[in-house]
Amino acid sequence: MSYERLLAVLDGFQPLSPEEASDIERVRQLVARGDPWPRSLPLHVTGSAVVVHPPTRRVLLRWHARMNAWLQVGGHGDLGETDPYAVALREAEEETGLHDLSPWPNSAQPTLVQVAIVPVPASKREPAHEHADFRYGLATHTPDAATPESPAARLIWLTLEDALATVAEDNLRVCLARMAEVLS
Repeated sequence: MSYERLLAVLDGFQPLSPEEASDIERVRQLVARGDPWPRSLPLHVTGSAVVVHPPTRRVLLRWHARMNAWLQVGGHGDLGETDPYAVALREAEEETGLHDLSPWPNSAQPTLVQVAIVPVPASKREPAHEHADFRYGLATHTPDAATPESPAARLIWLTLEDALATVAEDNLRVCLARMAEVLS
């Protein structure tokens, strides 16, 4: 099954709010119906990451034109991908050009920071839908090597405090606040 890894990740994660518990239940219902990864589903799984530079307590955000907001890096699984951490890591490398990314705060194993279902507005190519986003922390030791994947996908390093003030999405603020607790 393409979703056994996903269920194992959920089984090892403790939701920290009623909203997150509700989102996790929706993901479990999605998995119960079959493969949760196809982009054609109105709700599908994605993997993302907040990239941190621990020595400076800074986080890397990416401008998402479709959402008109500064957000974390991440995206959809490619065909055959079934591990949300692997998706988050691949997307982070593609979107930042950073090749030294490692799990954070525990470099020995990926730590799921948050599960959030987020709305995505319609575009010319697809209708409005939702992402069941599995969010991880990743660390880099070479923040100055970050390079956007395109001119429109600007990157910005911010202190956690500035990032909390900059992001528009409440669910991302929750993720950043959880990370701030570890960076303190």
